[in-house]
Amino acid sequence: RYFKDRKSLASSLTPGYVVERHLIDGDIALFNRQPSLHRMSIMAHVVKVLPGRTFRLNLLVCPPYNADFDGDEMNLHIPQTEEARAEARELVLVQKHIMSPRYGGPIIGGLQDYISGGYLLTSKATVLTKEDVIELLGVAKYAGDIPEPAFYSPKELWTGKQLVSLFLPEDFTIRMKSSVNAGRLRCEDDDCLHDSFIVIKKGKLLTGVIDKKSIGSQQPESLYHWIVKEYGGDFARELADRMFKMFIRYIEKYGFTMSLDDVDIPPEAQKEIKEILNKAEEDVEKIIEQARRGELEPLPGRTVEETVETKIMERLSKARDEAGEVAANYLDIFNNAFIMARTGARGNILNLTQMSATLGQQSIRGERINRGYKNRPLPHFKPGDLSPYARGFVYNSFRLGLSPIELFYHAAGGREGLVDTAVRTSQSGYMQRRLINALLDVRIEYDGSARLPDGTFVQFTYGNDKVDPAKSDHGKAVNVDRIIERVVGWRE
Repeated sequence: RYFKDRKSLASSLTPGYVVERHLIDGDIALFNRQPSLHRMSIMAHVVKVLPGRTFRLNLLVCPPYNADFDGDEMNLHIPQTEEARAEARELVLVQKHIMSPRYGGPIIGGLQDYISGGYLLTSKATVLTKEDVIELLGVAKYAGDIPEPAFYSPKELWTGKQLVSLFLPEDFTIRMKSSVNAGRLRCEDDDCLHDSFIVIKKGKLLTGVIDKKSIGSQQPESLYHWIVKEYGGDFARELADRMFKMFIRYIEKYGFTMSLDDVDIPPEAQKEIKEILNKAEEDVEKIIEQARRGELEPLPGRTVEETVETKIMERLSKARDEAGEVAANYLDIFNNAFIMARTGARGNILNLTQMSATLGQQSIRGERINRGYKNRPLPHFKPGDLSPYARGFVYNSFRLGLSPIELFYHAAGGREGLVDTAVRTSQSGYMQRRLINALLDVRIEYDGSARLPDGTFVQFTYGNDKVDPAKSDHGKAVNVDRIIERVVGWRE
C-alpha cells in the first residue's frame, strides 16, 4: 500500500494503468438516500473533506432526501470519467433541483430553526446594535457597506429587516401574507399593524416578517420560489447559504427554547375549558336520550346507531376546537411554543391544544373506540355505555396528565397510526413500481409530442401545454398576476 521508492514506481507506469487518488475538496459526488422516490433522491454535491466517519450535509437539502439525523444511512457515488463529472455538475447539482417537478414550487428551503430565526430577526420588536449587525453580516459573508441606522436616538440601532434587504435583488418586488397572518394577527393588505403582511419594494423589506410562507421548503408561490424562478438556482443557493446562516446565528444569540410554562394556562382558562367539555357531555347525553326514545331522525343512508355516533363525534370535535381556541387566547403570542406553531417552524395549534387544553376524542378507523369487551371497550364501564368517557374521549391535556384509562385509549388511537404507516408504504411502493413499468417507454420527441418507441402518439403535445411542471409557476404555464406585480408592483 505504501511505496518507499515512488520515483521507480512512477517510471514503471505504462498506458493502461489506472491511477487512483483520494477525494479532495471541490470534487463532485452523487449523494443518494433510499428509498429513491423521486428525481431529487439523487443529487450532486461538491465535496468538502472533513474529519470523522460520517456524511455531513447542509440542513436545507434534507427535505428532498427526506433525511434526518436519527441514524439515517446514505450512499455516495464518485463519478470517475470526465464526461460523468461534467454531467453531474451541469445536470445534477443541488441548485438545479430546488424546484420540484411535483408541484412547481421549491422543495429546498428553510425549515424549523431557520424559520423561527427569520421570524425573530425580522420582527419589528427586534433592534440590533452595531456589534450585532457586524456579527450577523460577518456570519453571512457579506462584503459591503453597513446600511444607515434605523434609529439614532438614544443610540444607533438597526432593524432585522434592513439586514435581510441587503441580500435581496435590487429589482425584486412582492406583496404577500406571512404564515402568522391568521387569527388575532390577520391582515388583508399592507395597512397592517401586526407586521403580518410582507411588502418588498425594489429589494427593500418594508413590512412583514419572514416565516414559512416566505422561505419555507415545499411552499409554492413564496418569496423564495420567485427568487429561484426569476434569478436562477445559483443565486438562490447563494442567498440560502448566506442569509439563512444569519437567521441561525440570530436565534443562537437570542436563545430559543420551550418550557412547561409555554403550555401552562391560568385557572380561569381551565375553568372555561371544563365548562365547554361539561356542556358537550350534556349535549351528547341528550343525543343518546333522543335515540333511546326513538325521536332521532336517521341521516340519509344511515341507521339510527350510525347517526348517533356521527352526531356525537361532531359534537365532541367541536368541543375540542372550542377548548383549543380558549387555550390559544390565553397563550402569550410571544411564547416560544406559540411562535413555532404560528410561523410554521414546527407543530400546529392542534398540538398546543392537546398539550394545554384537552386531547379530545381518540378514534380508530374514523369511529369512536368501541371494541374490547362485550358491549364495552373496557371492564371499567357498564355494558352499552355510550358516554364520551366510556368510548375514548380524553378530557385531560398532556400538561395535566392522562388517567390510566385515557392513556390506554390514546395508545389504541396511536397504534392505528403505526399500522397504517406500514401498510400505506407497501401499497404505495407497489403502485409506484407498476406506474413506472407502465410509463417506462413513453418519451418526448423533438416535435414536443409524447410517443411510444414504435411512434404511437400518447399525447400530441406533452401535457397538452408543453410546460415542464418544475419550470411552471405552481402548475400555471404563465402567471399574469406575478408578471404585473414585478413590472408595476413597486409603484403602489
